[in-house]
Amino acid sequence: MAMTIEQPQADLLERGVAEIINRTSLEAKLRRRRPLRVKFGVDPTGYHLHLGHAVPLRKLAAWQRAGHHIILIIGDYTAQVGDPSGRDKTRSSLTAEQTKDYSQTYLQQIGKILDVRRVEVRYNSEWYDRLSAKNFLRLLGQGSVNHIMAHETFRRRLDLGQGLGVHELVYPLLQGYDSVEVRADVELGGTDQKFNLLMGRDIQAANKQDQQDVMMMEYLLGTDGKEKMSKTSNNFIALEDPPGEMYGKTMSIPDKMIVSFFTLCTDEPLERIAEIEHGLKKKTENPKKWKQKLARDIVGIYHGTAAADEAELEFTKVFSHKGLPKTIPRARIKPGRHYLINLLVSQRLVTSRSEARRLIEQGGVKVNDQVVKDWQNEVTIQNGTVLQVGKRRFMKLVAD
Repeated sequence: MAMTIEQPQADLLERGVAEIINRTSLEAKLRRRRPLRVKFGVDPTGYHLHLGHAVPLRKLAAWQRAGHHIILIIGDYTAQVGDPSGRDKTRSSLTAEQTKDYSQTYLQQIGKILDVRRVEVRYNSEWYDRLSAKNFLRLLGQGSVNHIMAHETFRRRLDLGQGLGVHELVYPLLQGYDSVEVRADVELGGTDQKFNLLMGRDIQAANKQDQQDVMMMEYLLGTDGKEKMSKTSNNFIALEDPPGEMYGKTMSIPDKMIVSFFTLCTDEPLERIAEIEHGLKKKTENPKKWKQKLARDIVGIYHGTAAADEAELEFTKVFSHKGLPKTIPRARIKPGRHYLINLLVSQRLVTSRSEARRLIEQGGVKVNDQVVKDWQNEVTIQNGTVLQVGKRRFMKLVAD
């Protein structure tokens, strides 16, 4: 495919980019005006991708629009090993069947961002399932214990006396060897992946290949504005969240996150984002107005403009006018007295009794729009009773 962007500097090399290694080399490759092989790998470790995952995927889409060749590596093999980066303990092992199941859902979600018909999708089990013991030992010889133990995660766990599996030490080498198999010119990843991404350069050099350049993306903070967006921290906005849920979660982010979300999650021009940032700092702009636009843009990207408009109307009705959503999930239950904490757990409005107790005590639970703060309370359930947890979770009980 022909190159389509004459000046790719801002779109490819600046927006949302934290660091490039080696920028001079990458700029020289771009000047040659030939499609580059741009690699991104993802281990299928669950069913849902979120906006944090979408940051490098959106950058891949920019490379794709510029006419470059995108290689998406589904780490069905490495997921069974588990990336140790940033982990304070060894991950639970996944089976081949689990990774295959997760992989299918990942491709469906990635299709919301990339034109997967023009993506070279590879599974790294293709080469690791046929890697002989001799060649595996050869790969191990291309790394050094000194280098591997320089990994921040490994050092920290040893210093704290935490367990460290031998298989975890091998993970960076496996990710690096992926780059050899696909002959990557560029690899994308997050800043937390720096060690693994640089390992790809080392393994390529050991196999007499030109070294890939590395582009590390800024990471997206979660809806709490404190921690990196993740499923573990429960501060994520999933790509498959319904439009109303996606809109509401976006509206809940702290004001300080507006500029970052516009930059990393939308196509808003950088010049316009700079103007928004200036107005917010000078307090000449209303944060709510820009958060509404941000929420509309994000929902529009993943669900379409019509869904974004409807989500905004619904949000205004529920949160500004104190109304109820147009559609509320229903559940059948016996009428009479029930312990509220048990109801919240049984109807899956919370994940545990401890979460239910905490939310009740904090005033985050309503029954028919009335706050209940005693977690030991029994409540009378009648036909049509509405439970509300937080701002966005509702359940209408059908008593029969």
